[in-house]
Amino acid sequence: MIIRTMTLKDYDKVYELWSGIKGFALRSLDDSREGVGKFLKRNPDTSVVAEENGRIIGTILSGHDGRSGSFYHVCVASDYRGKGVGHQMVSEALIKLKKEQISKVSLIAFCSNEIGNKFWQDLGFTLREDINSYDCVLNEGNKYNINS
Repeated sequence: MIIRTMTLKDYDKVYELWSGIKGFALRSLDDSREGVGKFLKRNPDTSVVAEENGRIIGTILSGHDGRSGSFYHVCVASDYRGKGVGHQMVSEALIKLKKEQISKVSLIAFCSNEIGNKFWQDLGFTLREDINSYDCVLNEGNKYNINS
């Protein structure tokens, strides 16, 4: 298995992984080829994939605004969970953000995602209970779908 920088050439295999994970949320525009391409263009060196034998088995969309970093779409194929893939990807993504002088990283995990929440807490990420998260939808065409 290798952990490497994600490129737009990975999109089809990445989207296949995302689409196959139960409970994974995808947006019609943000997670389209064009949307992911726009993200990777702004953040060309910080997102990672885990790959084994040509198969994408894990992803982290990782970016920053020059001040703080964000992780999106952190996932590992179900048959590779518990084998250190997620830990290795997080480590690599954090190294990439540090190289860009980013000092902190935030992410969102659904409250119902028990596995994900335990993963982040085990890695030493802090659950914030002192803030509220708000969204303002600017494009109603960006449909939200959670894989069942």
